[in-house]
Amino acid sequence: MKTDAAERPRLLVVDDDPAVVEYLCESLAARGYAPVGLTSAVEALARITAESFDLVVTDVEMPELHGSDLLRAVLEAKPNQLVLLITAYGSVEKAVAAVRAGACDFLTKPFKIEALVHAIERAFSERMLRREVVRLRSQLKASDPPSQVVAKSPAMRRVLDLARRAAGTKTSVLITGETGTGKGVLARFIHAQSPWHDEPFVQLNCAAVPPSLAESELFGVRRGAFTDAREDRVGLFVAAKSGTLFLDEIGELSLEVQAKLLHALETGCVRPLGGNTETRTDARIIAATNRSPEALLREGRFRPDLYYRINVVRIEIPPLRERRDDIVPLVDSFLARASDRHARPLIGISAKALKLLCRHSWPGNVRELANVIERAVALAEHDTILPEDLGPLGDESGTENALDLALRSGRSLDELERAYVRHVLEAHDGNKSAAAKALGITRRTLYRKLGEG
Repeated sequence: MKTDAAERPRLLVVDDDPAVVEYLCESLAARGYAPVGLTSAVEALARITAESFDLVVTDVEMPELHGSDLLRAVLEAKPNQLVLLITAYGSVEKAVAAVRAGACDFLTKPFKIEALVHAIERAFSERMLRREVVRLRSQLKASDPPSQVVAKSPAMRRVLDLARRAAGTKTSVLITGETGTGKGVLARFIHAQSPWHDEPFVQLNCAAVPPSLAESELFGVRRGAFTDAREDRVGLFVAAKSGTLFLDEIGELSLEVQAKLLHALETGCVRPLGGNTETRTDARIIAATNRSPEALLREGRFRPDLYYRINVVRIEIPPLRERRDDIVPLVDSFLARASDRHARPLIGISAKALKLLCRHSWPGNVRELANVIERAVALAEHDTILPEDLGPLGDESGTENALDLALRSGRSLDELERAYVRHVLEAHDGNKSAAAKALGITRRTLYRKLGEG
């Protein structure tokens, strides 16, 4: 075993008998560990919560706090903490109960120090094996396209059922829902479930493409069609072949491009910008928008004929606040991916932190939750995410009812509104266009509410 102080496993030894603590600490230190000894279970709980220990060795029968109660409290704060129990009153029943409660092992006094060392090493080995299995599983998931949709809630199970049925045909699909609900993930799921899953999945964020370039992106361009067109370029319709063309935020396309898109859908042919001949295309269209298509129609921003052409199968993804059963499995999925991405052992999450996540309103939906978990994994100092790792969500006031908290704050309506606008802006990573859409206001109104214009 390595004896470098920085690499020696850090152990916490807890027993109400000072002589036992001294003996165990001296014996473990001589075998290459870095033990810390305490005679108070209450003090031990505070140290475990505040510091990082590779393993806790604790007596069961203690006056201040029973060892089994200490075990439960430790695992509530740090679910991945290794805890080994020792007692002079051992039995098979107690051993089974301890392991079921989350202990990594159970030793009965008197025992030889070699038996304790063997139990500690076995716990470390099993933890490394579990982490390696999780790492390999998360690598396999990460290498696949993000087509897995979490659907524990009844609402999302209905969404997934409709998506599976639509996947078997070339029917156009329109996915609607708030920003960050996972419309792109559902589009990939439909493609992955379709008979054409081996064909390309091509996507275009219509809101991110200048109107002047949208036509050439979709249909292609011939050399010389305009000043910068120095060579022929295939459009996304042709690039998708017989696969899927996903048009995200389709309502941002100009009416002129919408007319040409409608022609392509009705004829199955596209003509590149500056070209004289048309090319056949067999791509299936999946469109998405975070705005109400009906509202876009009333505003004259969307062609009715195109709307009826793409709105064959309509799938509405509910916001995360309306499907809270999905929060815990989403957290598990994001923890695995973020841990792998940051090359860290699998990070766990405390019960209090998970409760905060489950109570949050999530105005930024699944994307906001993913960002919160990504940040927490990147900055967590221990192997368990605690409430303070969740940024603004970790504020204890966040566990209170939002309206009650607002009433007690004494702030004016304007101040509360500005605070909420800033919260939504933060949930969208500072993207003011996305935040304005989520709030249902214009960018100019957003600037005004932020006091910037």
